[in-house]
Amino acid sequence: MRFGQRSDVLCLADGVSIYAQTRLVLGDVVADPCVGIRIGARTIVNVGGYLSGEGGLEIGEDVLIGPHAKLLSAGHAIDGGDVVIARNRITRARIVVEDGAWIGAGAIVLEGVTIGRGAVVAAGALVRQDVPAGMVAAGMPARLIRSRRGEAWPEPEPEAAASWFQRVGAGLKSFFREGREVK
Repeated sequence: MRFGQRSDVLCLADGVSIYAQTRLVLGDVVADPCVGIRIGARTIVNVGGYLSGEGGLEIGEDVLIGPHAKLLSAGHAIDGGDVVIARNRITRARIVVEDGAWIGAGAIVLEGVTIGRGAVVAAGALVRQDVPAGMVAAGMPARLIRSRRGEAWPEPEPEAAASWFQRVGAGLKSFFREGREVK
């Protein structure tokens, strides 16, 4: 697809599926050479996605983007400007989603973030920092919770793990002490 002299503003490879109610936001395609969206082969953008190419958005091959996920490559400066946020400068930074990654339903990925090859962003997560290849990130704000190979990341603090086992253990003891059946 060509916009004026530029043919690199929106590039969709073979087999890309973009479902209904998805928005592709390109920004100022004439004045800003950084804008654009590139989506690799066999990538699926599910219903209601919001893909912002204002700061640049590069999505690899075989990526899954869940329903209502948002990839926001632009925002507003909140410091050092006007008290009215809408009057402050626009901030932009490229988002990269590498091959085979999965962005869960309702997740939000902010400007300047890279989601590594095969990484998973859990549903509803707010991603402000890079997610390395093969890792799973969850939460608001998102944090690394484990690798896809099942290894814990990071290791839990011993005190926190002990506290968890004490709470669960106490609950199980009272459950069985009262003679309830497990179905």
